[in-house]
Amino acid sequence: MKSTRHAENRKLLGHVVSDLHRKRHLPPLAPLPAFEAAARHQSFSRAAEELHLTHGAISRAVAQLERRLGVQLFVRRHRRVYLTLAGERLQRVAGEMLDRLDEAAEALRRHEGSSPILTISCEPSLGMRWLMPRLGTFRTLNPDLNIDLRLAGGPIDLLADGCDAAIRHTNFVLPEDDVVTRLWAEFAGPVCAPDCWETVIGRDLSRARWLHSRTRPEAWREWQRESGYRGSPTSEQFFDHFFFALQAAVDRLGTAIGPLPLVNDDLQAGRLIAPLGMVATGYDYVLLTKDSPDTDPRIARFSNWLMQQAKDLSTGAGRLPSDPP
Repeated sequence: MKSTRHAENRKLLGHVVSDLHRKRHLPPLAPLPAFEAAARHQSFSRAAEELHLTHGAISRAVAQLERRLGVQLFVRRHRRVYLTLAGERLQRVAGEMLDRLDEAAEALRRHEGSSPILTISCEPSLGMRWLMPRLGTFRTLNPDLNIDLRLAGGPIDLLADGCDAAIRHTNFVLPEDDVVTRLWAEFAGPVCAPDCWETVIGRDLSRARWLHSRTRPEAWREWQRESGYRGSPTSEQFFDHFFFALQAAVDRLGTAIGPLPLVNDDLQAGRLIAPLGMVATGYDYVLLTKDSPDTDPRIARFSNWLMQQAKDLSTGAGRLPSDPP
C-alpha cells in the first residue's frame, strides 16, 4: 500500500513539473540583472561598475541570454553596444520585473518585525556626541535587537541605502514620501570651557576665538539673527566638521555654537557652559521612516525609546549650566 502511494505521489509530482515546463518558457534568470543594467546604460562597462562585476562577466551574461533565446540582443559597433528590437522588448519586461521584485523584497524586509537587526542612519555629530552614549541603555532594555548604526547626514533614500529609519536635522528639504516624526526643536548658543569664559575672554564674547564648521558654516550668523547679538570676534578658526569644532571648544581652543542635544552631556558634566543661554534655531530633529513607526515592531520600540529620550532632553533644556547671574 505504501509503495503504491509513493508511486502515485511521484506520478503526481511528475505531472506538476511537466506542467510547469509547459507553462513557463523562461530564459535563465541569473543573467537578467546584468542584461538590464547593460541595456539601461547602453554600455557593458558602466553596467559592470554599477553591479561591481567585470566587463567580461557582463558580456558572458548577455551571451548566455542570446544563446538561450536564439536572438541577438545587442549590436556591437566601434566599441559601443546598441539594443536590437529584441533587446528593447526584453529590456522593458526585465526592467519591470526586476523593479517589482525589488519592491516586493523591500516590503517583506521592512515588515519583517522578527529581524534581530534594525538599521538606523543618523547625523554624524548627533550620533557620536548624543546617540551612541545612550545606545547601551537601549540594548539593556532590548537585548534581542541590535542597532546597525550608520553615520550620515543630509538627504537619504531609505530604500536605496538599506535603512529602516533615519534621524535627521531639518536643514534640507525632507522627502515627501517619507513619514516624518518630530523629535525635538533645536536650541543653540555659544559654548566654551568654564575657565576659558572667566580667564581667557573675561566674559566678553567679542574677545573669544569663534570656532566654525564647514559643514554648518552659517551657525554663528543664525545664532546672531535669533539672539540679536551684534558683536564680532577678534579671531576665528575653521574645522572640517561640526564634531571637531565642538571638541575644540571642550579643549579650550575657543567658543563654538553648541546646539542641543549635541552638547547636552558636556553641559551636564561641566565640560562646557552656555554663558548666554540658548535660543531656538528654527530647525528640528526628526525621525524618517517609510511607513508609520508602529507598522514595524522593531522601529516602534526604537521610536518610543527615542521619543522618551527627546522628552527628557526637552525637560532638561531649561536647566542649562550657564554663567551665574
